[in-house]
Amino acid sequence: MDVKTQRRIAAKIMKIGVNRVKIDPDSLADISLAITREDVRRHIDDGDIKKRKIKGVSRGRARAVAIKKKRGQRIGPGSRKGPKYSRLSSKTRWIHKIRAQRKYLQQLRDEGYIDTLNYRKLYLQAKGGLFRSVRYLRTYIAEHGLAKKRLPEL
Repeated sequence: MDVKTQRRIAAKIMKIGVNRVKIDPDSLADISLAITREDVRRHIDDGDIKKRKIKGVSRGRARAVAIKKKRGQRIGPGSRKGPKYSRLSSKTRWIHKIRAQRKYLQQLRDEGYIDTLNYRKLYLQAKGGLFRSVRYLRTYIAEHGLAKKRLPEL
């Protein structure tokens, strides 16, 4: 019972490859008698001829990696490709730094450690990039005697 022709016709009808056509072994005799496309289509509708599912690529491993990356893992030196400042741009670093300094200056002004005149002067110096961190800003204020009272610890 050769069903090569029926398999080929079924593949064309279902728009799949010949190897993906699955023929029910119980109705093999019936299918071998099918000559026309209509006969084959009837067997497809009856469920005697079916499509095999495509084997895809499993995303299980990819999901596991994604979970670890979400947790902040897999970021060691062996996983890093770009240079230091490509991973965290100089602009982003500047934004973090200047926001921290401005917040600290506002806090000092609001709590009465510095007056508005010194606040404005220090603000513009920070904008100019004079201080590389909040600690340096604090040290500068202490050394130049700009604080009205003793500065709080960081």
